[in-house]
Amino acid sequence: MTAYIPHTPLDTERMLSAIGLSSMQELFSTIPSDLILDADLPLERGIGEERALQYIRALANKNILGTSFLGMGSYDRIIPSAVKELGANPAFVTAYTPYQSEISQGLLQAIFEFQSMMCLLTGLDAANASLYDHSSAAAEAASVMLQAKRKSSVILVSQTLHPFTLEVLKTWAKGTANTITIIPECRRQTDVSALVKHIDETVAGVIVQTPNRYGFIEDYGDLATQLHQHNALLCISSDPLSLVLQQSPKQRGADIAIGDTQPLGLPSGFGGPSCGYMAVTEQLIRRLPGRIVGQTVDANNNKGYVLTLQAREQHIKRQRSASNICSNQALAALMTTIHISLVGQRGLEEAAQLSWDKAHYLADKLAKIDSLLVDQSNHYWCEFPLTFKTIEQMERVLAKLKEEHIWGGVRLGPLTKRPNDASTIIVAVTEKRTKEELDRYVQIVSKECL
Repeated sequence: MTAYIPHTPLDTERMLSAIGLSSMQELFSTIPSDLILDADLPLERGIGEERALQYIRALANKNILGTSFLGMGSYDRIIPSAVKELGANPAFVTAYTPYQSEISQGLLQAIFEFQSMMCLLTGLDAANASLYDHSSAAAEAASVMLQAKRKSSVILVSQTLHPFTLEVLKTWAKGTANTITIIPECRRQTDVSALVKHIDETVAGVIVQTPNRYGFIEDYGDLATQLHQHNALLCISSDPLSLVLQQSPKQRGADIAIGDTQPLGLPSGFGGPSCGYMAVTEQLIRRLPGRIVGQTVDANNNKGYVLTLQAREQHIKRQRSASNICSNQALAALMTTIHISLVGQRGLEEAAQLSWDKAHYLADKLAKIDSLLVDQSNHYWCEFPLTFKTIEQMERVLAKLKEEHIWGGVRLGPLTKRPNDASTIIVAVTEKRTKEELDRYVQIVSKECL
């Protein structure tokens, strides 16, 4: 017996006897001998609590805090202190699932408010209780579209989606009889004319993104109308904060809206956790995956909240379920709900507008540096592509910025794996960045590019 395995020798002997074996060696006899460790694991003896805390603090002190211009799906935005404090309530942190509505009215109401907020932002009729992240929301949207149109098997996807989302969609399709068709981009925008040529009766729908992976706001024209003529659906992925300024998915004719609420109350946290959202038209509400909370009244006519329209395999026959999602990001969704409640409509508008203003201020300054190319060929919101003359120049500038604890941007090449993107970074500017930080960024880049 070890400190990590609670079975006594007698327990082990009884279990082996029950399956007709005489020893642990016999149990693992089918495993090649060169894969079996024949010695104890090289683990040190345990240490006391105070020494463990000292060790952990020493590790934490190695973290370097800095000024972030990183984006492409995860942004450094202003989060009111109350968001973390309220979200840390043990009743929320420990709540996994609100099955017993009579004792989880607070959590159910919070989820209902989250759904309502997503409907307000997207303009659509119904939303679920959140999804894991933006990429999984895209895969679930593809599933919804395929279920909504019988005998369809193709989902058209714009190449301007986030690279991670494209990979998730491709992986998801491998386990099905369906096809993900990538529509090439044109000048870092969805090539709508090429997309339209692919629409036929086998196509269930289209997934596009605005702002796209380059930060550009896209215009889809009458794409929704052309899709609906073939009984196909339109899904638009968006940063929810951007919807305060740009047209809503509803205004663009979308049937499904997806995205990630990380910009609303969730810190970057080394890439997670985040919180996916999905909103749909009324016609698709019964195909929504995951949890949905509804508002009702009890026998005494008091307002109450319950899980409703169950489409999860835990609640109905597996073959009839809309999805096999068994959970959601309840705590992350709660943080988003608290954040929106605290800042309100005016706060969201201010954050979105400041992000626009500051991004354009920085882009205009960088565009004056001769050896740099700031792609301003399309409308953008809070981030834009910055291309250096050479990869070496880009690496030198990013290294110099890092020396001053400034994270200069996300390298595009490793994500898209395209040679033309090798010397390009995506620079994100949020409402949190100050004029001094922006000017310092320009000063360093300008000096290194001489």
